[in-house]
Amino acid sequence: MYAIVEIAGQQFKVEKDRKIYTHRLQAAEGDTLTFDKVYLVDNDGTVSVGTPQVAGASVTAKVLGHLKGDKVIVFKKKRRKGYAKKNGHRQYLTKIQIETIVG
Repeated sequence: MYAIVEIAGQQFKVEKDRKIYTHRLQAAEGDTLTFDKVYLVDNDGTVSVGTPQVAGASVTAKVLGHLKGDKVIVFKKKRRKGYAKKNGHRQYLTKIQIETIVG
């Protein structure tokens, strides 16, 4: 069984016990979250597609922790102009584990 669900503005294909990284969520470690924006549910070959969301479907997940992603270097340069800018970015992430899919 899997579902397509929107979490923090992004769509994820989730299954039971799968761990995923999302943008930082406003929840403490150990909290249980419920996501209601479920767009598709596949239950052993029976597919339910929402218009736009599947009625009565929800996904619950447990927050495992908060962390920072890998560093991404942004380097801009214009040749022969003496222009070079170097910048770095680390995204704040939340690790969650999918517990149940109801749909």
